Amino acid sequence: MEHKEVKGSSFTKKFNLTKLVFFECGANVETAIYREKQIKAGSRKDKLDLVNRVNPDWKNLFNELFE
Repeated sequence: MEHKEVKGSSFTKKFNLTKLVFFECGANVETAIYREKQIKAGSRKDKLDLVNRVNPDWKNLFNELFE
């Protein structure tokens, strides 16, 4: 919600990141943090490939997540 309203971090504001193109649901916080670290450790290409596999049209998934 903060990203959509451009109230997130300075990185979010600087690059106008308001579109949610990827998300995963986890069983608990520990699993989610572990997965986030895995994704962040990957290359830019790995991250783009991940989004393209799940959301090839790069549509905004915000409403899908919060409806």
